[in-house]
Amino acid sequence: MVKEIVWTKRSLLKFNRIIDFLEKRWGKNVTKSFVRKTYDIVDLLSHQPFLGTIENEKLGIRGFLITKHNRLFYRVTEKEIILLNFFDTRSGDSRSKI
Repeated sequence: MVKEIVWTKRSLLKFNRIIDFLEKRWGKNVTKSFVRKTYDIVDLLSHQPFLGTIENEKLGIRGFLITKHNRLFYRVTEKEIILLNFFDTRSGDSRSKI
């Protein structure tokens, strides 16, 4: 069963910040590639939600590496995949930022 994707305010804010940064620093082609890859992975997760690694078992948080610099954190419920946050892997230990 395909699960519905739910973006939290935080995940939307962080996603848009990444897009802004990429567009200013690397241009439209890199930005489009990141957006396409993100949506492809989110679509994949809607079909196979347990592909990501367990980041915090107690809280049910999973993670998936979008690019070598950006990681997506999400939670799986019975009917939904809740996108919690995007994290820049260059700025420290991702597990302490959940």
